[in-house]
Amino acid sequence: MRFSLRQIQVFVATGQHGSVSRAAETLAMSQSAASGALAELEKQFDCQLFDRQGKRLKLSSLGEEMLPKAAALLDQADEFEALLRGQAGFGELRVGATLTIGNYLATLLIGAFLQRHPQAHAQLHVHNTAHIIDQVRHFELDIGLIEGECSERDIHVTPWIEDELCVFCAPSHPLAKAKQVDMAQLAAQEWIMREAGSGTRRAFEAALRPHRQQLHVRLELEHTEAIKRAVESGLGIGCISRLALRDAFRRGSLVPLSTPALNLQRQFYFIWHKQKYQTAGMREFQALCLAMTQGLSSSSDIPLPSIA
Repeated sequence: MRFSLRQIQVFVATGQHGSVSRAAETLAMSQSAASGALAELEKQFDCQLFDRQGKRLKLSSLGEEMLPKAAALLDQADEFEALLRGQAGFGELRVGATLTIGNYLATLLIGAFLQRHPQAHAQLHVHNTAHIIDQVRHFELDIGLIEGECSERDIHVTPWIEDELCVFCAPSHPLAKAKQVDMAQLAAQEWIMREAGSGTRRAFEAALRPHRQQLHVRLELEHTEAIKRAVESGLGIGCISRLALRDAFRRGSLVPLSTPALNLQRQFYFIWHKQKYQTAGMREFQALCLAMTQGLSSSSDIPLPSIA
């Protein structure tokens, strides 16, 4: 072969970060060594993989075509090395999860994966849906677990399990004892919501769309626990996954509100790049996720340790 795996590593890392210096940092190389590897690769094949835009590098049309193939090649090389080391093909697994899944399910799943394969290594990145999709698109993650819809043409999307959002308030709130809450009552409230780009926010706005209703969002927060604390303190009412509210409802620190006018059902999904090589670790991790939810109709039915 006229290229080395090191050159391919530099190309993929530069394509992901748009910078040779960032690529060198992630690969624990000097910038000059990374620049030399990339320049040599382009020289060997008389091609241009990047368009130079000042200090930033943007993939050329050839580079765009090559990136998924190069990333898949590195995945296969990692799996090959893991086999040589006697790790049964389970090397590094990079998982991305949106906040509800990441905070309540993904750590348990990764823990189970590592117990089964103690020589494997795993990374968990927790962020909102838009960010996880972007990381999967750029091959920075092997697999994503998201709570919002994805329509990207390069991303493979597979349904996992249904989830339900729930409107909730503090026990002292005027609506806490209402049997049902209608749209007029909801519109009169101040809301504590997830930020734009989150799967929870998208699903809630989709449920509102048929009613053409505008709500007053008093505060936007990036974390479900922060939203729960803000609602508990009386700043307004909120809407997040029932999965994240089970212990608070059990303790009585928060109260669910019945909102029959809103369809708050949604889906959790697996996502990965369509040109991503399916490693043994990816297949095993997805199988663990499916085993956890087998026979269950909703994420709120998943048995989890109670939080005191």
